[in-house]
Parts: sequence; structure tokens; C-alpha cells
Amino acid sequence: MAASLWRRWRTSIFLFLAVLGPGFITANVDNDAGGILTYSQAGAHYGYTLLWTMIPITLALIVVQEMCARMGVVTGKGLSDLIREEFGLRMTFIMLILLVIVNFGNVVAEFSGIAGSLQLFHISKYISVPVCAFFVWALVVKGNYKNVEKVFLAASVFYIAYIVTGVLSGPNWHLALLETVKLPPRAVWKDRDYVYMTVGVIGTTITPWMQFYLQSSIVEKGVGVRQYKASRLDVIVGSIFTDVVAWFIVVACAATLFTHGMRDINVPSDAANAMMPLAGKYAFILFAAGLFNASLFAASILPLSTAYTVCEGMGFESGLDKSFDEAPFFYWFYSLLIAFGAAVVLIPNFPLVRITILSQVLNGILLPVVLIFMLKLINKHDLMGEYTNSRWFNVIAWTTSAIVTGLTAILLWNTVHPVKP
Repeated sequence: MAASLWRRWRTSIFLFLAVLGPGFITANVDNDAGGILTYSQAGAHYGYTLLWTMIPITLALIVVQEMCARMGVVTGKGLSDLIREEFGLRMTFIMLILLVIVNFGNVVAEFSGIAGSLQLFHISKYISVPVCAFFVWALVVKGNYKNVEKVFLAASVFYIAYIVTGVLSGPNWHLALLETVKLPPRAVWKDRDYVYMTVGVIGTTITPWMQFYLQSSIVEKGVGVRQYKASRLDVIVGSIFTDVVAWFIVVACAATLFTHGMRDINVPSDAANAMMPLAGKYAFILFAAGLFNASLFAASILPLSTAYTVCEGMGFESGLDKSFDEAPFFYWFYSLLIAFGAAVVLIPNFPLVRITILSQVLNGILLPVVLIFMLKLINKHDLMGEYTNSRWFNVIAWTTSAIVTGLTAILLWNTVHPVKP
């Protein structure tokens, strides 16, 4: 009996390890430079009071990512490919234009994060950005899917640095845990800045590009219906881990920057710099190194996700296991996104902070549109068969879409009609 149970467990573990990658990588890369800036500002400006968002966001992230994983294993097609087939080329083209604009802002944010993190170690951005841009370009263009995935998994594990930073910052654990499970008072929704930050936190935790990248990478990895349960576990583990990391980033900044009134965080590296005299040099080094890892990681994947999405939506060949000659548009588009994203960061006095924050909010605005496409697709019986959404999955997914849409509407209203003190 014990031997049989062990064999089943061993088989399950091997199966999980075989499909591990797409869900874990996709969730973790979302803690990129823009995300770290948003979480740092949330902790610096509002202390622990935005921690309540992490529980519903994690639940929503699991549901949304699981839907993409399921569509990938059942249909064997990427999300933009399905949208083109079911809703037509015109609708797909409009969505792709919006997604490319949002994603390019995110790519710029990643190279800005690379520049800022290495400037903390006295390395000029005119050296760090071109060198790192070449590295991420060569990693994808010269590698294959298996090797690139191994590098991405290693980068995902390095996010533990932020958990250690949160512990070293010496937070008020009781207050942090209390704010995590306590809903905010209704009066805060009249505060335009609070709503803006809430939309930003949601936008940086559940982003449109994630859904496209996850489904595309599952298809390229060749995960089938037989491995569906292991793929779902990959998504769940990745979603929980990434939001635990996000929780610790907010906590670290709340315990140090908010507590000492240092709330002027314009770029992610500001948080690391300000943390050194408050939490010590080890917290500074870990936060800065984590920022560099996150930015370099995302600078590889965001252009890759965009290239996947555009090629699938327009019917071009794509994939890391294809050569440059087999998928020229895929590799050229990826190369141009990296080149232009890095070049923008090198422009003197370019408003990088405004672009970074705006890109996170645009993520929150575009997300409901992508979710609606996903919900329409995954509930098609002729497409998904027995793998359509359950009633509870539909409730959570539609609720997520409705909440994000509502928060965005509140944000736009308060922008046009600011609340008078």
C-alpha cells in the first residue's frame, strides 16, 4: 500500500516538474520594474493599508491564469490566435495595437529598472542598458525554448530576495496581517490618489500580456490535456508565490519609508536607496539586486510575449524553436521592441516615471477587454468541450472584470471631477 502510494506521488511530482515553467514564470515576471515601483509606492504612501488587495488579487490571478492554461492545453492555440478565429481580424488588429502600445511602455519601464538598479552600484546607464539589451536579445534569438525556460525559472527563484528584504525591514507583523484581512473604509474611494494606486496595483498584478504569454508558452512547450492537472498546479503555485513576494515588497516599504515619512518614490531604485540607512546595507543590496533581476527578467519576456501575440493574431510563424529564417517577423519584431525600448531610456530627461505609472494604469484599463474575450472563448462548448468554465469560475472571472472596470470608471470620474477637501 505504502509503495503504491509512493509511486503515485512520485509520478505526480515528475509530471508537475515536467510541465513546470509557463505558469510559474508568467506569474513571477509580473513583479517587474513597473510592479516593484507600484508596490513600493503603495507601501511608502499608504503603509500597510493596501495589503487587503493581495487576497482577492491572488484568487483572481489564479482563476484568470488557469483559464488561459486550460485553453492552451485543450485547443493547442495561443489566445490571440483564438480571438482572430472567433472574432475576426479587425477586432484582433485593434486589440493588438492597444496591447503593443501598453507593452512598449512596460518594456521601457524594464530598461529603466535595469538602469536604476545598476546606477545604485555606480554603473552608468549608458553601459548597463546596451549590455543588458544585447544579453536578453541573444538569450532569446540564439537559444531554444528549453534552455530559455531554464534561465527564466532560475530568475523566478531569485525573487526570494524580496521576502528576505521584508523580514530585514522589521515590520509590524501584527498590523501587516491585520490590514491584509481587513477591508478599507468606504470613504477612501473618494480619494482619487487611493483609487489610482488601487487600479495600479491591480493593473500590475493581473496584466493583459500575461494571458497571451502563458497560453503561447504552454502551446510551445507542448503541454496536452493529459498534463492539465499538473499545469493547473503550476499556475496556482506561481500565482501564490508572486503575490507573497508582492506582499513583502509593500511591507518592506511600509515598515521603512512610510514609517519614516520618506514617501517620495519616483523610480524603483529610490526605494532601495532610501532603505539603506533605515534597514541596513543587506536590505539595500537585496532590494537593488532583486530589482535588477526582475527588470532583466521582464525585459526578456515582455517583448517575447508581444511578439508571440502579434504573430499569432496576424497569422505569422512564431516560436523559440524556430530559426530566424523560419520566423523572421517574430524575431525582427522582438529585436525592434528591445532596441527601441532600450533607446528611449537613454534619452536625457525623458519622463520615465510618468510612462511607467501610466503603463500600469493602462494595464488595468485594458484587462477587462481581454477578460471578456477570454470568457467568451472558454465558455464555447464547440471549442472547449467538457473543459468550459464552471459556474464559480465564471462568477469570479466576471466579478474581476466588473471590479476593474468599476475602479477605472471611478478613477476617470475623479480625474475630471476632483473631490474638494
